[in-house]
Amino acid sequence: MSIRTLDDLLAEGVSGRRVLVRADLNVPLDKQSGAITDDGRIRAVLPTLSALTGAGAQVVVCSHLGRPKGAPDPQFSLRPVADRLGELLGVTVRFATDTVGESARSTVDALADGEVALLENLRFNAGETSKDEAERGAFADQLAAFGAAYVDDAFGAVHRKHASVYDVAARLPRFAGRLVLREVEVLSTLAGEPERPYVVVLGGSKVSDKLAVIEALLPKVDRLLIGGGMCFTFLKAQGHEVGSSLLEEEMVETCRNLLERSEGKIMLPVDVVVADAFAPDSPHDVVRADGMPSKRVGLDIGPETVAGFAAALTSAPEGAGAPGGARTIFWNGPMGVFEMPAFANGTRGVAEAIAGSGAFTVVGGGDSAAAVRALGLDESSFSHISTGGGASLEYLEGKTLPGIAALEK
Repeated sequence: MSIRTLDDLLAEGVSGRRVLVRADLNVPLDKQSGAITDDGRIRAVLPTLSALTGAGAQVVVCSHLGRPKGAPDPQFSLRPVADRLGELLGVTVRFATDTVGESARSTVDALADGEVALLENLRFNAGETSKDEAERGAFADQLAAFGAAYVDDAFGAVHRKHASVYDVAARLPRFAGRLVLREVEVLSTLAGEPERPYVVVLGGSKVSDKLAVIEALLPKVDRLLIGGGMCFTFLKAQGHEVGSSLLEEEMVETCRNLLERSEGKIMLPVDVVVADAFAPDSPHDVVRADGMPSKRVGLDIGPETVAGFAAALTSAPEGAGAPGGARTIFWNGPMGVFEMPAFANGTRGVAEAIAGSGAFTVVGGGDSAAAVRALGLDESSFSHISTGGGASLEYLEGKTLPGIAALEK
C-alpha cells in the first residue's frame, strides 16, 4: 500500500494554501444539556491540525456527528465541537452554519494563514451518505472547492463510502493524517504476525456484530475472552439458563459451532452479576454462569471471571510458544453495562489487567475507548486506543476500507 502522508504535504509547503481535513468529531453529547461528554476524538485530530496551522495552512475541517436524516437537526450541530476544538487548539475556530452554502463559503473565504474553520455537520446534506453516485459526487465537488489539498484523519469513518471520505479524495491531491497513519500501522501489526501469545478480549451487546471478526481472528489467536451482553448467547449455546439477559436466539447454533471449532481457545464467564431489572439501582448479586435465575438479567461479568480473564492475560497458554503472559492484546467491547457504577467492575477489572499486562495493547475504539475515559483509567497505560470501533473491526476482518483505498496512489 502506497499512501502519501501529511509529512509529504508539509514538505511541499502549505503556507497560504487551503487544506480540507476530514476529521472524525463524532463525539457523544449529553441529551439534556448538549455538552460534550467525551472529547477523545477531538483530541485525537489535534496533531494533524496543529501541524497544518503551524505551517501556515488555511485549514477547513469537516465531520459528521450522529445520524441526522440528511437535513439540518439542531441536536446534531457541531457548534459545541467548534468551541471545544478552539479551546484545545488555543485558537478561535470559525464555524460555518451550513455545509457548502453561503455561510460555509464566506467562513472559508475569511480564513487567514494558520486559521481554522469547521463546517456544519456533513450529514445535514443528503449527498454525504447517498448511495446515488451522482448525488454523492455533486456534494463532493462542492466540498473539494474548499481545498487545494485533502487530508483524511477520520479513521472512524474510513469504512464508509461517503462523499467526504471517498469521493473528495478522488478530486484533490490526497494525504493521510497522523491519526489515520497510526491506526493503519497498529492494525496492520494485528492483522499480520502479532507477537504471541496473542489474546483478544471481545464484549459488547451482539454476537452478530462481532461474528465476522471472531471468524477472522479465531485461527490467529491463542485465547479469545468473551464478556458483555454477547456472552449470554454463548452461554445459551452451552445449554445454560440466561434469564432475561440479552440473547440472539438465531445466533445460538452459530455460537455452538464456534465453541466446537475453537479448540478450547474461547473463554466464557464462569460467574455473572444479575439484577432484577436493567436499572442503575436495581437489586443485584453474583451467581454462577450455569445457575442464572430465570427471571433476572445479567449486566456484568462476575469477580471470578475477572480474575480468570486477568490470569489468561498474564499467563501463556500451553503451546503458545512463549513464556509469561500475552505479548499482544486486542480489546473491543465492554464486559458489562459500565455506564452504571454497579455494573462497571467487570470492565474496569479487565481493562486494568490489560493495562498492566506489559503486552502491546490495542483498545478497539467505540465503547471500549469510552469506557477507558469514563472509568478514569490512564490512557497512556495502553499502547494504542483506536478512534474507530467499526473501522478497526472491519480492518481486522480483512475488508477493504473505502477511505483507505481512496488514499492510495
